[in-house]
Amino acid sequence: MRYTTSFPFLFLPQHVGVRPVVKVHPVVLASICDSYERRNEGASRVIGTLLGTIDKHSIEVTNCFSVPHNESEDEVAVDMEFAKNMYELHKRVSPTEVIIGWYATGFDITEHSVLIHEYYSREATNPIHLTADTALQSGKMNIRAYVSAQMGVPGKTVGVMFTPLTVKYIYYDTERIGVDLLQRTRITSSRTKGLTSDLSQVAGSASRVQDMLATVLSYIEDVLSGKVTADNSVGRFLMDLVNKVPTIPTEDFENMINSNINDLLMVTYLSNLTQAQIALNEKLVLL
Repeated sequence: MRYTTSFPFLFLPQHVGVRPVVKVHPVVLASICDSYERRNEGASRVIGTLLGTIDKHSIEVTNCFSVPHNESEDEVAVDMEFAKNMYELHKRVSPTEVIIGWYATGFDITEHSVLIHEYYSREATNPIHLTADTALQSGKMNIRAYVSAQMGVPGKTVGVMFTPLTVKYIYYDTERIGVDLLQRTRITSSRTKGLTSDLSQVAGSASRVQDMLATVLSYIEDVLSGKVTADNSVGRFLMDLVNKVPTIPTEDFENMINSNINDLLMVTYLSNLTQAQIALNEKLVLL
């Protein structure tokens, strides 16, 4: 399906009224970067459909898929049939996720963006437009989200106004594991990192918790000594944190930790034993 540029648009740099918060999962950003790296030769950017859920105060982007398209100076061609088929297939796997908008790589909103947004306005109520600066023009991949509204005089020229939304990054526990693993690849020259054992993960988590507790204690001591001005918001966060910790006797806590460690060691031992048994069985079969 082809669209031609026919009406102006305006980018509004300030929030107007109460706008929902856009919550983006890491898997969405990874998928956008992957589609950009795999783009056709000569393509300046890629676009795709955003999937997720919507409630009264937020829009949660949990998945996406790229959509083939071609752009020229005065028109843009988008494979809408491909987009519909992909969405139908996706609904079989995740029926709760619906179309909430679309994404495009790049830093700016163009006239072609207005045309594509017009199509998604027919697929979703007040869709969002997400931009990802995969070219890293500012030194990092800026993620921005917008909603549009018509503007102009009724019966005459009508334009489109894009208003930015607040973007936050959230993740499931499984996504956090992947993000942490990717973070560790930054300090290696080969940019690769193997999976760690369960015991190593427990040790690493315990070390991070210990470092965070040391930071909190240092801050509290500085506030009490007058070196740092107290921040009420930080105090409320710390109070909530303390209230969430259950009151457990030290002996019971140690027994619980030791019991969990023993269970983990048993599972690790059985896993290694099973792996050795399978490898031995493969060798015997080959004899």
